[in-house]
Amino acid sequence: MRRVAITGVGAVTPLGHGRQAFWQGVLREHSAVRRITQFDPSPYRSQIAAEVDGFDPLDWMDAKKARRLDRYSHFSLACARMALDDAELTIEPAWRDEAAVYVGSALGGLAYAEQQHTRFLEQGLRAVEPMLALSVFAGASSCNVAMELGITGPNMSNTNSCASGAVAIGEAFRLIKHGHARAVIAGGVETPLAPLTFSSFSVIRALSTRNDEPDRASRPFDRDRDGFVMGEAAAMLVLEELEWAQARDARIYGELLGYGLTNDAYNMIAPLPGGEQSARAMRLALAEARVEPSRVDYLNAHASSTPLGDAIELQAIQDVFGPAARRLPISGTKGLHGHALGASGAEEMAITVLALHEGHLPPTVNLEYPDPDCDLDLIPGRGRDQPVSYAMCNSFGFGGINASLVVGRV
Repeated sequence: MRRVAITGVGAVTPLGHGRQAFWQGVLREHSAVRRITQFDPSPYRSQIAAEVDGFDPLDWMDAKKARRLDRYSHFSLACARMALDDAELTIEPAWRDEAAVYVGSALGGLAYAEQQHTRFLEQGLRAVEPMLALSVFAGASSCNVAMELGITGPNMSNTNSCASGAVAIGEAFRLIKHGHARAVIAGGVETPLAPLTFSSFSVIRALSTRNDEPDRASRPFDRDRDGFVMGEAAAMLVLEELEWAQARDARIYGELLGYGLTNDAYNMIAPLPGGEQSARAMRLALAEARVEPSRVDYLNAHASSTPLGDAIELQAIQDVFGPAARRLPISGTKGLHGHALGASGAEEMAITVLALHEGHLPPTVNLEYPDPDCDLDLIPGRGRDQPVSYAMCNSFGFGGINASLVVGRV
């Protein structure tokens, strides 16, 4: 079994683009949520989101390619490039068969398809972009990245709802661990901000309606939370075989140690009431990592800011960590960057990796009134400097999909 190092971080997020700007956005401790500008949100109950600002695809590709691709693939190519640049790694022809791309997304190019459908209804078939059929499927992300970088090894996409990015990273970890790849670009991408796509989540009352104070709307673990705030983002990690990364003197952010994946098999929206399968995903990740719960120094929770989801996750954490749960620093960072669906697990794993590397734990912003029955350390208000040896990241999705990842210092 090979050991797996994390050597690169790429990010296109509401908090910033690129590893350094993204981490500085985390350190600013201010929510990126605001009123939607990409379309008129006034007809909808929820009118807020965490949008990506200042992104220009021409910084990462030529104009011809930019015209041919949609925002989903723009984010994908740029984020993959950022991650490789951060890792100071070039995919060489001599070993490109040993490189891989694993990307997760809940919706893929669905928002782009919605935009093109509106054009079709208003202007007819000739107005539709010729590349539409090749842009809407979720696999467009990993395929375009592989073509752009000349990666001829395994290529996999998954659509495991809000756990997609974490699942992509976990499966990439296994690919290297079992000797099927030397390096993998893995993460999640989501660009869901289009009227019908957005309103479909509003219809099921999953979204916050705190429209008058958007920067306080995403409130993980807070007593007054009223739903999640949708976001868009891309986040990717470069995973490498540890010995190979050390041989090329790469900067190593941490070692990926364990991965757990389970399914509630219960309900498309609501998590299993007892949280048993969420807890089992955490236990599986810890068991593979060979890390006792008491040795975990930080947990980045899924914490979507939904009334039911946050409560059940806290219950599962207490079941797994037992007495150690009261000493475990936990934060829900969606208060900063919103919930980017399939990209959120990768976005939060990037934060977890950087927290480990930098020795700084980000806060749970907007946590003003914790649930009265919760006495855990949820890092309210401000982040804190604290060394981390082992950290866990949870990502739970619609349909009852539960993924947990454990990372540690080398």
